[in-house]
Amino acid sequence: MSRFLKLAVFAGALAALPAATLGTAQAQDADAGEKVFRKCKACHAVGEGAGNKVGPHLNDLFGRTAGMIRDFKYSNAMKAAGEGGLVWDDESIATYLINPKDMVKGTKMAFAGLKKDEDRADVIAYLKTFSAGGGEEAPATQESKAEEPEAKTEMAAAAPAVMAKDVAVPEHGVFHLGREALNEEIAAWDIDIRPDGTGLPVGRGTVAQGEPIYADNCAVCHGDFGEGTGRWPVLAGGHDTLTEERPEKTIGSYWPYLSTVYDYVRRAMPFGNARSLSDDDVYALTAYLLYLNDVVTDEDFELSNENFTDIHLPNEENFFMDDRASEPHYAEKSEPCMKDCKAEPAKITMRARVLDVTPEGEDGEGAGAIE
Repeated sequence: MSRFLKLAVFAGALAALPAATLGTAQAQDADAGEKVFRKCKACHAVGEGAGNKVGPHLNDLFGRTAGMIRDFKYSNAMKAAGEGGLVWDDESIATYLINPKDMVKGTKMAFAGLKKDEDRADVIAYLKTFSAGGGEEAPATQESKAEEPEAKTEMAAAAPAVMAKDVAVPEHGVFHLGREALNEEIAAWDIDIRPDGTGLPVGRGTVAQGEPIYADNCAVCHGDFGEGTGRWPVLAGGHDTLTEERPEKTIGSYWPYLSTVYDYVRRAMPFGNARSLSDDDVYALTAYLLYLNDVVTDEDFELSNENFTDIHLPNEENFFMDDRASEPHYAEKSEPCMKDCKAEPAKITMRARVLDVTPEGEDGEGAGAIE
């Protein structure tokens, strides 16, 4: 499972590539495809009751025109591809999965692609088990959606009207809104982890246990070794780059506290399926991220609530406590100066491509730095 072993295997595969047969005819294995689909499930859903997530649901994919699922916001490129006649079948799906951005330039799909023929064949076989080969959407789905407004109308007619004057007005608070949160609700929301370990749940996980969790849930966006794919964040590397013009801000090069890593992963990841990992899974995944950044080097290293605060990230000493309270307009409770800060009118000096920030428009216009 070592990064170095993976690199060696990858190099060997490249060396053997010219002799391999990369034909389109491949044996398909739906069971193997289910495992490959783990790389997709953070963004796509299949099966009974599947709905749109970050990406559209993939039920009844085969025979469907691209960009035609209702209520999903496709990229203009994908809608144009559908209008141009792109229909999903074995061949078009296989081609798309090699490199989505190469086939549909401008697609929002950030997935780097499945490079192995057998992986593409297997995941296609798996998706077929959820497809009847219909058109844009399964007939049953269209029928249920067509009936939905009428059903809602009947329910509304049957329910007695509730007048505002009949609703009791709460007596607490300035605006008399809502109610006090229950202790159970507060406990469910109060999940932040602080640098001193406050809030850490009891649990543990090793680097070795974290590697498959990372591969199944994180590598699709962040790369096999934390190098990032597309514009998704880089998680590893960047050592000694903070003084450069374009520093690489990663867990190992920039982040101050390990608690930030654990808290963010636990709260918001995997993308599109947040809060799906157990506390032990997050400990194992955090341990693996430490390993990718060479903060720990032993694959058997176990991270737990007991040794968590013993781990210090390389850039921790370069952070300091927020001292804004000592500034005059805070300390003296005076109003800050909000005018005549610059004699000359502000002007744009750089565009988003230089600043590496998200542009406001498709062509990058409207975003930039001012001076």
